Amino acid sequence: MRIDIVGLHAGHACRLQQLLGDAHQVEGHAAFAATGAITADVVIANSIKPQEAERIASRLVQVPGAGVDQVAVAALPTATWVCNVHGHEVPIAEFVIHAILEHALTPWAYPAVLDEEAWPRAYARRAMHGEASGRTAVLVGYGHIGQEVARRAHALDMHVVALTRGGEGDTAHGVRHRPVCELHKVLPSADVLVLCCPLNDATRGLIGREQLALMPPGALLVNVARAEVVDEQALYDALREQRLGRAALDVWYQYPAAGGAPVTPARLPLHRLPNVRGTPHISAMTPGLLDRRYRFMAENIRRLQSGAPLENVVRAGH
Repeated sequence: MRIDIVGLHAGHACRLQQLLGDAHQVEGHAAFAATGAITADVVIANSIKPQEAERIASRLVQVPGAGVDQVAVAALPTATWVCNVHGHEVPIAEFVIHAILEHALTPWAYPAVLDEEAWPRAYARRAMHGEASGRTAVLVGYGHIGQEVARRAHALDMHVVALTRGGEGDTAHGVRHRPVCELHKVLPSADVLVLCCPLNDATRGLIGREQLALMPPGALLVNVARAEVVDEQALYDALREQRLGRAALDVWYQYPAAGGAPVTPARLPLHRLPNVRGTPHISAMTPGLLDRRYRFMAENIRRLQSGAPLENVVRAGH
């Protein structure tokens, strides 16, 4: 079978080749060809534009991540299967917990080096910091990431409320479930708001000016979903005016494109605000993640070849 890896993951073609062996041909490409049919048996890409999707004649589009919002699924041929892959939930959950603890412990308030000059002043001016214990974390989304965050937050003795479409789920780790339509009822108790839901028509702009105004002063917002779940102007105003205490943002409104003009991560200067902890979409980036994901994708390709049911099906081929 021929497998094309296109875009950001092109450099991992050798990794997948080693997992699959010589019976398969794996090639990495920085971008799709400008014209012509795309005939590989399997295409691995996390971004496929409509005009590219229309030219795909592959049996499987394997997205090398969980989000498919950058893939024009509807434009793909109906015979093409679409699958995604998880494996990112552990490092992202650890990232979220780090953001929560950083917010509570305020390490930025202390000198980076306790030398003979800084030490006396720092010791004399010690201020109290907060605790995660006893605080309430509201999770928007309770999939793979939300469940791992809940497990770790429970270990910190935090109260966890999970918002989903149906408002149902297991009560492990003391999680209380609410339907997302009750968002306005739970936000006043949200010391931490964690966004870990997919981006779709229902979640785009879900958190706006009204929702941010309901949160307690000094609250923390952690976004590891997609930037567009939060209205950019509303978020900027709430942080700039310090109505929202702090934000840890790992996802952004603008991304650099290969060969494109330089861009800032947001249209508004969110990244310059002192109460924003910005990271370049790295919360999931660990060696363990790559290992898990590529082993999964290799197995899915073997399943495709043998006729076994595919896993993590986003859209079945017809």
